[in-house]
Amino acid sequence: MNKKKVGVVLFQLGGPDSPGAVEPFLYNLFCDPDIINFPLAWMARRPLARYISHRRAAVVREHYDAIGGQSPIRRLTERQARKLEEALAGDYEARCFVAMRYWHPLTAEAAAAVNATPLDALVLLPLYPQYSFATTLSSLKEWNRLYRPAAGAPAATVIEEFHLQPLYIDALVEKIQTGLTHFDHPAGVHLVFSAHGLPLSLIERGDPYQRHVEETVRAVRARGGWSNAHTLCYQSRVGRQKWLEPSLTHTLERLAAAGERELLVVPISFVTEHIETLHEINIEAREEAIKAGVRQFEMMPAVGDSPLFVEGLAELVRSAVASADRVAR
Repeated sequence: MNKKKVGVVLFQLGGPDSPGAVEPFLYNLFCDPDIINFPLAWMARRPLARYISHRRAAVVREHYDAIGGQSPIRRLTERQARKLEEALAGDYEARCFVAMRYWHPLTAEAAAAVNATPLDALVLLPLYPQYSFATTLSSLKEWNRLYRPAAGAPAATVIEEFHLQPLYIDALVEKIQTGLTHFDHPAGVHLVFSAHGLPLSLIERGDPYQRHVEETVRAVRARGGWSNAHTLCYQSRVGRQKWLEPSLTHTLERLAAAGERELLVVPISFVTEHIETLHEINIEAREEAIKAGVRQFEMMPAVGDSPLFVEGLAELVRSAVASADRVAR
């Protein structure tokens, strides 16, 4: 019996793959109406995106230079895709496609590849554990705008979030546990959970991201069973509008002033390394913390292609395919 042919589209933000790609990557980012939106924004968005990307490009390029000159997110997401194909191989003839929102392989490239592949089922899987208008919804809207299914193509099943998926939680716990072994006295380490920030205006419009992040942190702490003190904060603020607080910078200053000397930063909303973890946390935040008096600063690696996380993704795909089969019957 032939195995069902299943396509899985993995969505991510993307990142520049060369110094020359930094400015066009930023332009694509700031052209997104789910990132920059205000009354009559459709008139000003492109000129404003061109201005912001040009103004920020030099500094951002320096940050990428400090981590090797490019973002590793494509390579790491492609690795997740291949591992997921392997995890699904016992059940399906699986093919995973990567769709980046702001740089190659762009959503249009993934849509074309999907249309060129005979499939019995199609699953859309944004790699953002916690749902947000700025990430999950933006990626899915771009897909719906660009993807025109070929005749006979299966309807897509969407996995909108997995912030409490048990194996995802287990993968985070495993990474934190490994991080704590780098300290002489693990029980005294302060756990700093850092999530990507979000403008408060989105939360006020009903974006569930903050709630999802808080629920993920609670689930991880419950599963890990640690008695360590912990703090949840947010990073990567851009612009003058109000964002989720407290910020990572202010959190580090406060903890150092309170006498905390050993910190393990847990990038709770990131499933691969990129500029926010490798530079913003592991270089900038580290320097700030040490300067403020922290003796030992460690960063938990992202879950990446850990077996627990990949199997968690595989479980999500299997459930989505089974759901589609039930609907078809």
